[in-house]
Amino acid sequence: MRIGELAAQAGTSTDTVRFYEKIGLLTGRRLANGYRDFPPEAVSWLLYVRTAQTLGFSLAEIGRHGEELRDAPDSADALSALFEEKIDVIDARMAELATLRAELTTRVGTGCPLRAVARVD
Repeated sequence: MRIGELAAQAGTSTDTVRFYEKIGLLTGRRLANGYRDFPPEAVSWLLYVRTAQTLGFSLAEIGRHGEELRDAPDSADALSALFEEKIDVIDARMAELATLRAELTTRVGTGCPLRAVARVD
């Protein structure tokens, strides 16, 4: 399937398909006329990538785990482990953001909110 057809079926742009190919998330072959040719399963893979991004996975994370997940269809154990890791990352980030929010809150109304605040330990 050519790049335009793939992009249309996956609901993405041809530029996105080219980018994914460039970073190694997608593999196509070149025909004699220079056109890209992708296998039919590339559509489901692109939909998978988009869903993973929606769930907060970066393209780098998808790239690191993509091959093992692509080869293990609907592997609940593998996916659950990745989801648990992502939840841990989110929890850590939420804790960091809560600390940052508290710090900013203490600086509200202090006249110069960017000055160093003396710590009492």
